[in-house]
Amino acid sequence: MGAAELHAHLATGLTTVARCWALTRSDGLRLGFTDHDCDLDFDGLSFRAGTGLSAMALQQATGLSVDNTEALGALSDGALSEADVEAGRYDGAEVVCWLVNWADPAARRLLFRGSLGEIRRSGGAFHAELRGLTEALNRPLGRAYQKPCSAVLGDATCRMDLTEPGYVRDGVVLSAEDNRLFDLGPLAGAEEGWFARGRVQGMSGAAEGLVGSVKRDRVLDGRRVVELWEPLRAVVRAGDLLRLTAGCDKRFETCRLKFNNLVNYQGFPDIPEEDWIMVHATQAPVSGGGSRR
Repeated sequence: MGAAELHAHLATGLTTVARCWALTRSDGLRLGFTDHDCDLDFDGLSFRAGTGLSAMALQQATGLSVDNTEALGALSDGALSEADVEAGRYDGAEVVCWLVNWADPAARRLLFRGSLGEIRRSGGAFHAELRGLTEALNRPLGRAYQKPCSAVLGDATCRMDLTEPGYVRDGVVLSAEDNRLFDLGPLAGAEEGWFARGRVQGMSGAAEGLVGSVKRDRVLDGRRVVELWEPLRAVVRAGDLLRLTAGCDKRFETCRLKFNNLVNYQGFPDIPEEDWIMVHATQAPVSGGGSRR
């Protein structure tokens, strides 16, 4: 049973079809929704009715243009909670949409596959942009010829093993301010600034799984105080556990001395400065490689 059976069913003129959506978050949680008035089960997932989730007509093309539509739904603790949407747990979630014969869910056809884009909330409801698979083609690709390293610390090009001792530390929050300034008490063995430009990940509490970028890492009266560029999108309270990852400023010296990872450095430290391009011929009597003045 599959698309052929669904097409045969549609050809009868008397149809029993509904749409179903499977939503997979970045943390692996899968949720199913349907605009039918009863729950449907297939693909190892239960698609729940009554969640208020619906979608506008899909805009799809055969070329490389981006397919897009918009999903509408109600926010509720049983389906999509406002706190999870606010925390960004659904940002970039994978979305798959089917047209299903609800009398026989095995007869179905895939309509759309993509991801969630911008999410807007208002009046207890949400409006989420759906982005097609070709959205990834909008990103610039290729190497950038620049002095700083272009890799992300720990990614496939950097190849730095952050599980080595000293690069990751866990700390218990003693106090938090505006979800962006955290007092983690003493963290022995890590000098001031070690985690600047690094990241913070929530390991417990409402912010579990959320990640932020470190702006400043200071030691005040023996206590580690970490400030983020942007607040975590969930409340952090005293007693919550945060995980700090060492930061990298993309410099040649940092890669060599802090991470001992020079073999994988992705920058070009010897590239000429911009003023080299502006050099022009002169009538100087001396041209032995000294000053051009």
